[in-house]
Amino acid sequence: MGYSAEPRPWQPFLDRNDAGSRLGRALRPPAGSVRGGALVLGLARGGVPVAAGVARALGLPLGVLVVRKLGVPGSPEVAFGAVATYAGTTAGTHLDRTVRELRRHGYGAEELDQVERDERAELARRQALYARGTQEPVAGRTVLLCDDGLATGATMRAAVTLMRDAGAAEVLACVPAAPRQVCAELLDVADRVVCLQPWPTLRAVSEAYLRFGQVGDAEVLALLGGSGPPSYGPGDAGPQPGQ
Repeated sequence: MGYSAEPRPWQPFLDRNDAGSRLGRALRPPAGSVRGGALVLGLARGGVPVAAGVARALGLPLGVLVVRKLGVPGSPEVAFGAVATYAGTTAGTHLDRTVRELRRHGYGAEELDQVERDERAELARRQALYARGTQEPVAGRTVLLCDDGLATGATMRAAVTLMRDAGAAEVLACVPAAPRQVCAELLDVADRVVCLQPWPTLRAVSEAYLRFGQVGDAEVLALLGGSGPPSYGPGDAGPQPGQ
């Protein structure tokens, strides 16, 4: 079920690291009841710092699941679907109601298909960069999918579908904040939805954070390598734009 593990009034998350620590504490037994042999996967990019905090709190292995939102042409922040990949398998999902609305407003199939082709190319690039070598098997295991928050829930839905296809025994969708209705809808595909702050409405995930900068490739690689977020000097470009 979806639930709030934090008392009101809710306090904003300082950043993704703070969100991951708070989410990890909420998932500890008896509240979380996460079974041994579980695996924590961060939805790249923004979900990886959150997943790292959860993995530390629970003493579980950390991995990455690469996802890409399919954004509406001209309004890329609005999703009409998502694609996800893990260990050589890719799954996609479309928000049928949104797609029907787009078609009614003049968006053609080729236009939307081009978005998906572009995003699948970026998906492949990130998978090759982040998942160097064999990824942890998920068949028969509990998988905790962590993101920094949800708006439409499209990327999380694609990730859950992918884990189902890979044979995971139990799939938990774990986020610091999300719209309450989106959490309820995810229960159609996930075994549990763990949300610290299920907001009545949430227009953008950044609303739940004091600091919500972009997460770059360097930070993802540092976290997956176990060295924590990298430090950037005055002359360093730091994290690059684009989630």
